[in-house]
Amino acid sequence: MAAVTFKGGEALMARLKEIADKAGDGGTLRTGFLENATYPDGTSVAYVAAIQEFGSPEVGIPPRPFFRTMIAEKQKGWPRALGALAKNNDYDIDKALGQMGEGIKGQLQESIRDVSGPALSKVTLLLRERFGNSPESISFADVQQARHDIASGVEPNVTGTQAKPLVWTGHLLNSVD
Repeated sequence: MAAVTFKGGEALMARLKEIADKAGDGGTLRTGFLENATYPDGTSVAYVAAIQEFGSPEVGIPPRPFFRTMIAEKQKGWPRALGALAKNNDYDIDKALGQMGEGIKGQLQESIRDVSGPALSKVTLLLRERFGNSPESISFADVQQARHDIASGVEPNVTGTQAKPLVWTGHLLNSVD
């Protein structure tokens, strides 16, 4: 068995202690839809995001997984990225975690933008056509009318973000923190 020796052991130990002192006890990184994120009517964005992520079959909302998809695709790169950020910030853990959070935020927003299905229902599309970017003005009677109109053969005519899941008003997307 070969012997392993290190030179400059005291300098190495001093540098490791310096890094440990700068990192302190670590920190916390929270990314997603935090508790202060709400829609204008007070509805929690996290609640709406969970419905979109997992679906609500009893009211006809299929799952559109964007959060789990992002984690599955991106998490393997996070440790190396955090290590590089820590090194680039001279092991200031708060700066490194702040930059890491911004990176994960961007990944989550990209995942939201990338969702293309399942397609929105014709009723939803007709409501988007009729109410533009003002979902707060849609009443139950409006939904019932849209259902009736679709059943009577009315076809919605919307394209772009109006026809895309998750990005209608941009509120969900812009609430990632």
